[in-house]
Order: sequence, then structure tokens, then C-alpha cells
Amino acid sequence: MARVGFSKIGESPFQQLLGHNSEILKQWDLLIDSFFNSATFPFEFKEELRRVLAYANGCQYCMAKAAPSENVEDARLQRAIAFSKEVAKDHTSITDAHFVPLREVFTEAEIAELCALVCFFSANHRFGAILALQPSCNVV
Repeated sequence: MARVGFSKIGESPFQQLLGHNSEILKQWDLLIDSFFNSATFPFEFKEELRRVLAYANGCQYCMAKAAPSENVEDARLQRAIAFSKEVAKDHTSITDAHFVPLREVFTEAEIAELCALVCFFSANHRFGAILALQPSCNVV
């Protein structure tokens, strides 16, 4: 059971927690759509980051969807994952040095979007984690 009761608004348990304020839920969903509709990174790239960050941020609900891949061969994804893990561990420890390997494989625009994506996924996962959202939670 989550730490906050579910609203009647939303199609998933996560949405029903956000659904206590329908305008926030609406805007949150629009932002999710914006990230996943962006052509900057392929869906599989974004989904792998989502999985990695779900585990790094401890969201049981999000972790249940799928575990991170064990062997990632794509150099861009490897660097994005390494950066994402550092951000999740301690975002205040990020320095200019963390951006050096990113600049070797990403443009400035891609780095900016990557940072936004990492922060947004982390916000999702931390929201679920602090409210104790579990995979067993069902929509009401």
C-alpha cells in the first residue's frame, strides 16, 4: 500500500497518486510524452536509462517493469548510463569532469536533453519511492 491513498484520476497507480492534482498529472504526462516522442535518442536508449535509474533511485514499482540490461555495447549508452548513475548517487558531486566523456560522443543539445531526461526519470522514481509505490498496487 502506498503512503498516500489513490485518487480516482489516472490509469495507473503512479498516475492515481499524481491524480490528486489533475493539472499536475496532465502536465507530467505531457512531459513524459515530450521525452518519449523526442527523436534525439531512440526509445530503447531512453528505456534503458529508465531501468537503470529505477534501480538507482529505488522505486520498487518502476523496478518491477524490467531490470537494466547486463551487457550494453553501445558507447553512447554506456556513457549515458555511467553519468546517470553518478547523478542518482549524488547529483551535487557532478563536476565539469563528468561532462568530458559525454562531450566525446554527444552534442551540446544531446547533453542538455540527456540531463533533463535523467532528472525527470529520477523525479518519477523518487516520487514512487518516497510514497512506497509497490508493483502490487492496483488502480482503484
